[in-house]
Amino acid sequence: MNELLLRFAQWIDTQSFSTGLHESYYLYSWIETTHVLTLMVFLGMLAVIDLRMLGVAFTNVRASTIAEKLDRPMIIGFIVMVITGLFLFYAIPVRTTQSLWFRIKVVLLIAAGINAFLFRARMQASVSTWDLDPKPPSHIRMGATLSLVFWAGVVFTGRAIAYDWFDCHKDIPSWVGVAAGCVADAELAMASP
Repeated sequence: MNELLLRFAQWIDTQSFSTGLHESYYLYSWIETTHVLTLMVFLGMLAVIDLRMLGVAFTNVRASTIAEKLDRPMIIGFIVMVITGLFLFYAIPVRTTQSLWFRIKVVLLIAAGINAFLFRARMQASVSTWDLDPKPPSHIRMGATLSLVFWAGVVFTGRAIAYDWFDCHKDIPSWVGVAAGCVADAELAMASP
């Protein structure tokens, strides 16, 4: 699987747009800046919703009102954040594919997505029974807590991708190399037809 991912990343890396994007003096920086700014919009809205669902902030406002008002900017921020994140991956595919932090980030993103889907369904199904309560039920608070934890992990791992603590070219423990998807160039060359 790691060899397949690496080959795919190497193929992307040969595309002229990928190289141009990475070597661009301004475009890469603009995309990265947009990614961070829309991440802040998304997480800002999400944090307000989650803090209300935890019963920590805005307890005098209906939970459904907060969720309804912040839902659209949060989703717009999320969509732009994902698009710019894909461009960032596209610009540096080989190093990113073999990054332990990137792999952890992908797992956390999947976990956050599953939690968001379940959290939203539970909230909408039960909001009529606790909408005015300052402290929502425990299953809602648990979903909000998981949301904050997963997204904090996504932010941390996303930021850590820029550092080369566990890059494949370094002397790293073998289990880190496996987790990061490090594939030795010699092994890859021998496996190629």
